[in-house]
Amino acid sequence: MIETFLIESKFIKAKNIRIYLPANYSDADQHYPVLYMHDGKNVFSDDVAIGGVSLSLEKYLVTNSIELIVVGIDASEEQDGRSDEYCPWMGGEYSRQVSEAALYQGGKGDAYVRFIVEELKPFIDESYRTIPTDTAIGGISLGGLISTYAACKYPGIFKKVIAISSGFWRNQEKMEELIASIDLSGNERFYMDWGTKEGKENAFISRLFCESNESIANLIKDKIPHAHIAIIAQAEHSYPYFKQRVPAIFNYLLNKSPVGGN
Repeated sequence: MIETFLIESKFIKAKNIRIYLPANYSDADQHYPVLYMHDGKNVFSDDVAIGGVSLSLEKYLVTNSIELIVVGIDASEEQDGRSDEYCPWMGGEYSRQVSEAALYQGGKGDAYVRFIVEELKPFIDESYRTIPTDTAIGGISLGGLISTYAACKYPGIFKKVIAISSGFWRNQEKMEELIASIDLSGNERFYMDWGTKEGKENAFISRLFCESNESIANLIKDKIPHAHIAIIAQAEHSYPYFKQRVPAIFNYLLNKSPVGGN
């Protein structure tokens, strides 16, 4: 079951929220862990997804009887709004190699994360039967970047992280500095992956994307030895490829496979 609502914020513009409740939510009296995900339109079903393909999480969660509340946060639809909110800083020198435009985008990521921590999460915890101490955060591309940032800024809150094909290159230097400076020993689960063809037929972009993620992955492994790092052969930067990873992600996130990376 998906519920939708609009929530106001003092940090950013009002956000449309989509929340998945387990099938037994209304019949049971139990509390559930929560996963916050960015790009909310592309989380649950294809019918509202930008580009027509989503992760199809609603179908997956129902089919597999997964008892988890998932909160999808719609991305900004303003020009550059998504990049601004999902990037804590404007682009650095690494990003210049990929896109000159990145140098002028970003900088609102901290405000966006504060919205989640100080406004959205308290509302969800008060309104639904959650386990407030069991909170995960995840996203794709820039959503993976801002999820990792959130886990570094609030490691006591976001103890489980999903970072799919993350666009770390936007804030490469700053993210490396941040991760190196943070104690992430309390992290319980950190799933990170990327494809070898993120740039499709553009070998230069694919190489930069891989090098960017490899650098972050090495830092994460030093901080979180049990992190699950996956390199997906021939995978491109698009939802048909992202959704293929859903079973592996949730098997790891929900402790259905051994702790460990590869």
